[in-house]
Amino acid sequence: MATAFFTPAFFDFFRELKRHNNRPWFEKNKSRYEREVRDPLVAFVAAAGPKLRKISPHFVADPRPVGGSIFRIYRDIRFSKDKTPYKTAGAAHFPHERRESAPGFYLHLEPGGVYSGVGIWHPESPALAKIRDAIATESGRWLKIKNGRAFKDALTFEGRQLKTTPRGYPKDHPLADDLKRTDFTAGHKYSEKEACSSEFLDRFISTCRAASPFTKFLTDALGLPY
Repeated sequence: MATAFFTPAFFDFFRELKRHNNRPWFEKNKSRYEREVRDPLVAFVAAAGPKLRKISPHFVADPRPVGGSIFRIYRDIRFSKDKTPYKTAGAAHFPHERRESAPGFYLHLEPGGVYSGVGIWHPESPALAKIRDAIATESGRWLKIKNGRAFKDALTFEGRQLKTTPRGYPKDHPLADDLKRTDFTAGHKYSEKEACSSEFLDRFISTCRAASPFTKFLTDALGLPY
């Protein structure tokens, strides 16, 4: 039987945290955080692992509450003007085993803003150059992926783009818009109701599966296993 990992209480916690983003309130509600937010995320990551391995065995689903796939709730405020100490969303990432400059899968759960993402965000210059070269040299494969019905129905390209075609490529290159990308990410949005459904894990995995050709293109471009 399918399991609903997240409940309205998950989102209610973050709504209240947004209004009371301070240490005294959080310490008073820490056990509630662990019960309603952290533990459901741990269970979701643990259940997602075997399903993701069927897509690719090279992506990591680590259900440890600290140091694994689940993002810490504590914000790094050292260099930020915003000194509120806690994040107002739950999130988990499923990185490639190589981790550095590699694509991965991502889940973000915030009141009014639930979405999953896939790809590589802010790749370092050598990785970015490899991806652009792969798009230019394997243009047919790239177009088949980005225009594929399964991909387009499930995902929308996101991320930043340069204003001009990057150096080394003609300005009138037929794939100039893609070569201008500095992030190679795509996402899918869900409602809170969908996130609280017993079908949500399968929907998340279905989106990851639809992104599989895109993810494989990125790993191939970077010389990583898929």
